[in-house]
Amino acid sequence: MSTWGQLNLIDAASPLQSEMFLFHDHAIVLLLGIFSFVAILGVKLAFNKFTSRTMLEAQSLETIWTIIPALLLLWLALPSLRLLYLLDEHSNSGIVLKSTGHQWYWSYEIPFTQSLSFDSYMVPESDLNHGDFRLLEVDNRATVPFQMETSVITTSADVLHAWTLPAMGVKMDAVPGRLNSMSMFVEKPGVYYGQCSEICGANHSFMPIVVEAVSLKDFVNYLEGAE
Repeated sequence: MSTWGQLNLIDAASPLQSEMFLFHDHAIVLLLGIFSFVAILGVKLAFNKFTSRTMLEAQSLETIWTIIPALLLLWLALPSLRLLYLLDEHSNSGIVLKSTGHQWYWSYEIPFTQSLSFDSYMVPESDLNHGDFRLLEVDNRATVPFQMETSVITTSADVLHAWTLPAMGVKMDAVPGRLNSMSMFVEKPGVYYGQCSEICGANHSFMPIVVEAVSLKDFVNYLEGAE
């Protein structure tokens, strides 16, 4: 979980999100370098008034400022393509979590010996316990095992939604009549919060997502107790 006042992104809880953090830092270094170079060059030109014909009509300078941006784009594109490839990887895990978006709540289904299904509504502010997060707590949490691949499948029963869990690096559109899927690997136990990231209607901000990661033993006990 993130802490109050931290400047970085929310703490990563999956390898994919860790890779996204690395790409974020990689891109920030590039952007800061470009900003610094342009700022220094602008200050130098402003104070020295260096605008001679040698500067404005130099073929070698045009060649340099064409090649260098192209190399910088490659520097940004190669790790981006690698990350996109990793995001498209799917495992053959037997753990499946199906999420269906409704106006305005989520319903979940976990295939086991018998399919477990339940609805997940936001807890009203008047019913929150001490320490609960406003607009983020739900009455039924989706439970998955940690240290194990989980295939998350999303769809929608009405309009466009988006199942988003920032700590896992997961963001999938829930489209009526279509199934989208991503693999999720939770590295450590805990409770992870997300929200619908598609403007789906008047109560868009009142359909949070809560996933609780437990040990495999506790996960099996949870499924057996819910049957």
